[in-house]
Amino acid sequence: MSHGVPRVSSKRDDERDRKSIDDYQALVQQVNAQMQAQEYTSDTLALTSRLLSINPEFYTAWNHRRKLLSHLMATSAAPGVDLITADLAFLIPLLKLYPKCYWLWNYRIWLLEQAELYAPKEALAIWRGELALVAHMLTRDERNFHGWGYRRRVVMAVERLEGTSLAEEELVYTGAAIRRALQNFSAFHYRSKLLGRVLDERGATDAQRRRVFDNELDISQEALVDPFNQSAWFYHQFLMRCVVEQTILRLTTAEKAAYFESEMARVEEMLEDYDDCKWIYQALLQYAMEFHKLRPEAVACSKLQSWLSHLRRLDPLRAGRWADLETTL
Repeated sequence: MSHGVPRVSSKRDDERDRKSIDDYQALVQQVNAQMQAQEYTSDTLALTSRLLSINPEFYTAWNHRRKLLSHLMATSAAPGVDLITADLAFLIPLLKLYPKCYWLWNYRIWLLEQAELYAPKEALAIWRGELALVAHMLTRDERNFHGWGYRRRVVMAVERLEGTSLAEEELVYTGAAIRRALQNFSAFHYRSKLLGRVLDERGATDAQRRRVFDNELDISQEALVDPFNQSAWFYHQFLMRCVVEQTILRLTTAEKAAYFESEMARVEEMLEDYDDCKWIYQALLQYAMEFHKLRPEAVACSKLQSWLSHLRRLDPLRAGRWADLETTL
């Protein structure tokens, strides 16, 4: 007894935990011993399946599995595609349980690459199937950056094997993802990589580029209904860099200045309801410095100092940064 509470249950739990640890360590030793003895068999593969189902973070076991599967594909009478598809199926329950495990995603990519070596006729269909899988995974967790990174890898492989572009389809996909979750940083990031490519592939005219760009600004402003949404600020700042650097559209100096004037007015209007949001002041100062290069004296110095004063109050931990920023105003 401890303070009147029986300790039997705790002891049983401890014993059960010790047995689990002992069983796990014995399994690790068995796998390592069979690998050292070069027993590259389906039985050893099954042991790694047990081990990785317990601990998918054990990267050495994934390396063992690569070596085993490579040997089996090179020597087995079974078609390579059967071994690969079976292994892909083995991973699915693990991905559902551990969607942010690097080793799982890395190993799955390796498997798909093996399909091109051992099952070239089926490789494209296998890669295509991954798009459906990752779409399903992202419905479970739309902001899982592992899943988004994996999707980009799969898309690149499909494009390479098909000799076609999926950029247009992927732009639509990111738009749908953003509408479902306005704080989806990964979707905004992917969209920033796709936008210029899509316009180039369309052979868009200057006027068409302007229409698309204006629509993207509207998308970012819709997301900024919540000005604490850092994902939306990332995308808005990306678009304003496009104005400065002319990466996706050509603009005169006057047209650039007009964009900055318009967007700064929209951002400043947010202060009426959110005067405690540091991201608004930070964006205003950043845009004001670019606006100044295009139209000197466009923003009163008193405004800049006021915005900076609010930043100092709202984010005192970055006092040094704000002091450096003041020297550039």
